[in-house]
Amino acid sequence: MSAVATSLVHEVLAALATVMDPELDEPITDLGFVRSVSIDDAGVTVRLRLPTSFCSPNFAYLMASDAQDALRRIDGLGRVVVQLDDHHDSEKINAGLAADAGYVGTFGVEAETSLDELRAIFLRKAHTAAMERCAAALLRDTDLQVDELHRITLADLPEGHFKEALVRRRLAIGLGADPGDPVVVDEYGGPLEPDAVPLRLRFAKAVRISIEGNSHFCRGLLATRYADTGTSTRITNLRSTA
Repeated sequence: MSAVATSLVHEVLAALATVMDPELDEPITDLGFVRSVSIDDAGVTVRLRLPTSFCSPNFAYLMASDAQDALRRIDGLGRVVVQLDDHHDSEKINAGLAADAGYVGTFGVEAETSLDELRAIFLRKAHTAAMERCAAALLRDTDLQVDELHRITLADLPEGHFKEALVRRRLAIGLGADPGDPVVVDEYGGPLEPDAVPLRLRFAKAVRISIEGNSHFCRGLLATRYADTGTSTRITNLRSTA
């Protein structure tokens, strides 16, 4: 494969890596949800798969739609086709994506909420889990006590993956990321009184454990469902470089 062809494949995979499972808060590429990538002179076709045929249709549509949007941002890629395999709503979702019908246009009266509202719900959950990871690390690695956490700001957090993840998720839900911003906040990003922190952290821990448990469960289901074909992405690049 030429350097140009290799670069395009990397661009496509990098774009898909920005697409998150809304419930698991992990990239679809890491979860094994990208079944195949086929590139030719006309464009790219990406086929997605999920751990079960009955995974939530709104989550499925959100990931497929986000993948389509991410790929369309690649200059010179051409036609973008994203299809979902082996789901009970595959036909409806694939038709909606092909027609650019949008979430409501695809599901009609079945769409209980807008796609933006759905995304916002899970972005807030991801932020809550990231906040709890940072707080738990401080309690584990320092002499801080729970009743002191209301004073902790982003500047007080050690650099590293936990802080980077928290900052990304704060920005995703419209919160600031200034050094003086408090780490432990309420659902809407507001500061907490000291006596409200323990309850907030217990709730945040439950959210984080739920996300991590679902992720482990879904990985196992996916590996079992596709045991004969493996969970790695099949990549085909037929694009001419002349």
